[in-house]
Amino acid sequence: MTKELLKKVAKKIKQYDTIIIARHMGPDPDAICSQIALRDSIRFTYPSKKVYAVGVGVSKFKKYGQLDKIDNKVQKNALLITLDVPNFCRVDGIEDLKPKEIIKIDHHPFEETFGLLEIVDDTACSTCQLIADLILNTNLKLNESVASNLFLGIVSDSDRFLLPYTTLNTFKTVTSLIERSGINFFNLYEKLYERPINEVKFHGYLAEHLTKTENGLVFLKITSDVLKEYGVDTATPSNMINDFNYIKEVLVWTFITYDEKNQVYKINIRSRGPIINEVASKYNGGGHKFASGVRTNKEEDIDNLLKDLDNACKEYQEKN
Repeated sequence: MTKELLKKVAKKIKQYDTIIIARHMGPDPDAICSQIALRDSIRFTYPSKKVYAVGVGVSKFKKYGQLDKIDNKVQKNALLITLDVPNFCRVDGIEDLKPKEIIKIDHHPFEETFGLLEIVDDTACSTCQLIADLILNTNLKLNESVASNLFLGIVSDSDRFLLPYTTLNTFKTVTSLIERSGINFFNLYEKLYERPINEVKFHGYLAEHLTKTENGLVFLKITSDVLKEYGVDTATPSNMINDFNYIKEVLVWTFITYDEKNQVYKINIRSRGPIINEVASKYNGGGHKFASGVRTNKEEDIDNLLKDLDNACKEYQEKN
């Protein structure tokens, strides 16, 4: 990613009076934080512009900032910026929107082109890292709130800099972010990791009910009744899946959560070696080599997916 490309994106942002910022369905902290941070940075830089962050909200993520409610039908000549999503069909909150131009900013492996300008860098640990680079290298302004959200998104998606997507550039970006903004990053960790006791108990349920195969696949099917029993939402398992890294006997682990409201299974997959995004893509999912996801309303997809993941573990063990 070159500074010239970053400046082209900033120049395009300057040209538009109305800007809509969207991200993928079922957002995680990186998606929400990058979205809110970019919106607030543009508003801070250009107070007269109409800038909106759209999509279905998640109650536990309100602490990062409020999303905007708009009527897409009346938005004319808008610039759409999509974040943290490699394919257009997974962009949330843009129904009936007809943007004049699209900019895509994403850190997933490339899947399809749909933007006039595209920043796609799968060596970045997070989309927040890319947004931080954009702001730090252009005329877009940075304040404490923007910097705090970018830091939280980077920490969350890199799992506290533990995942292999963390690079020297990640640390350079974080250092510049802290130097430029003066944020107290120690205090931010509580905002990211504090949990109510019902979620702590739910975490215990997950650990207690894992099923492991001989090949090193661990999985758990989570029903809507279990979510109701512990008072958690469908996003909670996905926000806990990284907690199960470094289990000695496990190569791949996955949580299958049933979303009763939308009648869809949300499947989060993580790996300590086998390539899983290729498996996920067979079921219209995708993501990174070691962190992927699938959404399906077909129960047979789940059984077939688990078989394919188990085979991936077996092949990995045979090769290593």
